[in-house]
Amino acid sequence: MRVIIIGGGIIGLASAYYLRQREIDVTVLEKSTIGSGSTDRANGGIRAQFSSPVSAALSKESIKIWETFDEEFDTDISYRRPGYLFLARTESTVERFHENVRQQNKLGVESEFVTPGEAEQLCPKLKSDQFLGGTYCPTDGFADPHLGLQGFSIAANEAGADIRTNVEVTDVLQRDSDGKVTGVRTDSEKFNADYVVNATGAWANEIGEMVGLDIPISPRRRQLMVVDPENPIDDSVPFTIDLDRSAHFRPERDGAAVVGGHFSDVDPEMDPDAYKEKMDLDWAAKTIEEASKCAEYFGPESRVKRGWAGLYAVTPDHHPIIEESFPGFINAAGFSGHGFMQAPATGQIVAELIADGDASLIDISQLTAERFSRGVHLEEGTVIN
Repeated sequence: MRVIIIGGGIIGLASAYYLRQREIDVTVLEKSTIGSGSTDRANGGIRAQFSSPVSAALSKESIKIWETFDEEFDTDISYRRPGYLFLARTESTVERFHENVRQQNKLGVESEFVTPGEAEQLCPKLKSDQFLGGTYCPTDGFADPHLGLQGFSIAANEAGADIRTNVEVTDVLQRDSDGKVTGVRTDSEKFNADYVVNATGAWANEIGEMVGLDIPISPRRRQLMVVDPENPIDDSVPFTIDLDRSAHFRPERDGAAVVGGHFSDVDPEMDPDAYKEKMDLDWAAKTIEEASKCAEYFGPESRVKRGWAGLYAVTPDHHPIIEESFPGFINAAGFSGHGFMQAPATGQIVAELIADGDASLIDISQLTAERFSRGVHLEEGTVIN
């Protein structure tokens, strides 16, 4: 059996690694360089604190791998676990948080509702009088996306995967009689394959169009920056999210913080090959202002060290599409900002779909693209913009 994976981000490389564990012939085709799409521009969050059971399950299974990644892949990914702290300013968000905790606890996620005073103990410079409560999970955290990507890339290569960069897929080939995928054509040659995996993130719909699929995945631009705040942020401070106002921050190193947020109702679809990769200065000023309304770490003396923009591959309900869309064509895309954290589980699921014909790690029956044509949207109340 031969598999072609289109896309050299962390979803594609995790899939390649787990397919090679089953001794399946794998070639990864990346039109640019490894991780050049969204992976190297990610924030690195790793959390199980989702309101959606299937998202929580994807993360829980992935966390099992992240916890032992250093040993299994001989790669230190700078995995830190100060927790995630979601904050609520409104009663409606508080009610949702209580329900989230109930559902998460049923799934074995160690989240809890915290009072404003308890939240301030976790995040000492928090303006706790601005909030009505929050949720906290001590096992959530973050890691370095580039190092995670490198770990999977090196391991997949050492296991025998053929990883090719600067190779652009120009067509996905199908059998005339029944439409089954038979391989791909690139800008230089043809590859035969029993399966083709679309792991291209923001480019997923472009690949889907090659086989006549309209995949509801839209590239949306998001920005992040590293800031030296007025008051240094200790490494013990959680990844903190002011959910009702969108601002979020987490500790980086030496007192710095990674800060982000999306504050505009305007959210146009981007061309993934032609969008502004640099940070907007007006966005940076607005983001620091919003962060200062959340915590006293930030203020006029905060200094931006660097910033960048990347793309979320967004579905209408912020859940991925993971399925064999038709014989021989696997979609694993649309993670809406959660691709890095959920890559280990997704890679295993892709290997199961191909080797076993079905996924057994978790139930992914809800993650088909067909849900959108039926008007079904999965609910997730902890989307971080």
